[in-house]
Amino acid sequence: MKNLPDVTLSEFDGVRCMHFDSPWIQGTMTIKQPFAIELEYVRRMMAWLLFVPGTSVQARQSLQLGLGTAAITKCCYKILGMKTAAVEINPKVIIMCRQWFKLPPDNHRLELVLADAAKEIKASRWLGAVDALAVDLYDHEASAPVMDTPEFYQNCRALLTDEGTMTVNLFGRDNSYAASLEKIKYAFGVGRVWAFQPTREGNTVVMAFRTAPDVTREVLLQRADAIESRWELPAKKWLKLLKPCA
Repeated sequence: MKNLPDVTLSEFDGVRCMHFDSPWIQGTMTIKQPFAIELEYVRRMMAWLLFVPGTSVQARQSLQLGLGTAAITKCCYKILGMKTAAVEINPKVIIMCRQWFKLPPDNHRLELVLADAAKEIKASRWLGAVDALAVDLYDHEASAPVMDTPEFYQNCRALLTDEGTMTVNLFGRDNSYAASLEKIKYAFGVGRVWAFQPTREGNTVVMAFRTAPDVTREVLLQRADAIESRWELPAKKWLKLLKPCA
């Protein structure tokens, strides 16, 4: 864990931001609503909720690779009531999240793992145990994912339950996105990869399913209504922007 970047804060107009030795924003938190997800692309990483019954969510396991400002971790733990774990290689990020981003201490439902995600995901305890896997692994330059090989995505697939979903934030040049998408499709197979349209900032969220989803548009619309009512996430908008990849 050598040569890890320093972690710094900035605040503007009620929003607190985290940085890694650069102006790039690694994550945010609305100070008055610390458990709400502030960034659009991070909200989209919760779109796996469309593909499972809402009544089953609390019984599921979430895992985040890359903690950031703990937005997804806090949402899964505090808002959704899930058993939640996150893997982070930089101890400074964990300390910062606990001190400045309202991340609760570990307990029977919340675990922070200080480790290299590429190694941690090979641990036997995670294999076939994760229902919602969120991957957001960038360095201080934020030019392309830190881990972005077919083998890495195959290892991610091995973590998932039969109904499990991986969501990945892909940010960078068009050729970087296309190459990453092909690696994900190779690892997960035909009919198992969906993608959002890019955000204005250039983040594209890709979803990959352990098992190809078999759900009607009517059911997705019903679930979107329920997600908006129960958890105040923009699920109807997700359906307009989310499509299967050819």
